[in-house]
Amino acid sequence: MPPMGWTTRDITDQSERTAVVTGANGGLGLETARGLAVAGATVVMAARNQAKADLARRSILETHPGARLDIRPLDLASLASIDGFAAGLLAEYDSIDILINNAGVMATPRMETEDQFELQFGTNHLGHFALTAHLMPALLRAPGARIVGVTSTGRHNRARLDPDDLHMAGDYDPWRAYGRSKMANLHFAIELDRRLRASGSTAASLVAHPGFTNSDLQTQSVRASGGGSSQRFFATTVQWIGMSPSAGALPQLRAATDPAARGGELYTPRWVSSGRPVRRPIMARSIDPEEMDLLWEISERETGVPFDVAGLVAEAAGR
Repeated sequence: MPPMGWTTRDITDQSERTAVVTGANGGLGLETARGLAVAGATVVMAARNQAKADLARRSILETHPGARLDIRPLDLASLASIDGFAAGLLAEYDSIDILINNAGVMATPRMETEDQFELQFGTNHLGHFALTAHLMPALLRAPGARIVGVTSTGRHNRARLDPDDLHMAGDYDPWRAYGRSKMANLHFAIELDRRLRASGSTAASLVAHPGFTNSDLQTQSVRASGGGSSQRFFATTVQWIGMSPSAGALPQLRAATDPAARGGELYTPRWVSSGRPVRRPIMARSIDPEEMDLLWEISERETGVPFDVAGLVAEAAGR
């Protein structure tokens, strides 16, 4: 490893690979798409705001005119949009090598998705759960595919799922809801990897934490919420001391491309909130097997999307 740590210069040649990045129209998603495209990958830029996605695409092409970029509409707060996005992708791409579940919302007031899910849990977790399940056949056709989930230090508030009030209609707090969704991202990534390994698949699921990054997630959250005091404080603070989006994207880029990375690993900035990306151990108390099983069961039930990893792996292998 270079003395200064891992950077985009360490990304191996991706010219034969196809990557899907959610939320690729700005912030971490844009910088992740840029890093993969510069390394040669065909990058599907999945985003709800297509006008902003077009501007993001142009920003990459300005410095790398040969970049292969495919903009597709995707609203993770809509199961119908996810289904349509996945169907279109599977019709045109035989295999997908990388899926980075990057998009998200943060600390919003209680709102609901199109399908009546609490917005943060529905967008950050359930949307990505359904998307990953739909795209899994193409991921399993790629040799050594990688799925990368994005968690946060917000998960450490240890907000647990309450099956009797899953969408927090009775007791809602913006940051607790955010932490719960980010814990779900961690649990889904780790449980997906466990099921892939148990099924004998070469695909791997990893998780990344971007640290304290000055992305547009904070300003979007303030705008969407009308700007609660905690959201405004966070958005202001991160502008002063947060890392740049290009630095914050490094953990997920490393998880997606480092040949030495392995399934079930967590990549974070060296100093947790800042620094170059390194592998970190996952605390055992953060990955309760019963909680992960419960989350999987709930996710299938709520989305109506069955996700039989063993069955999909067997089908891909022709067994």
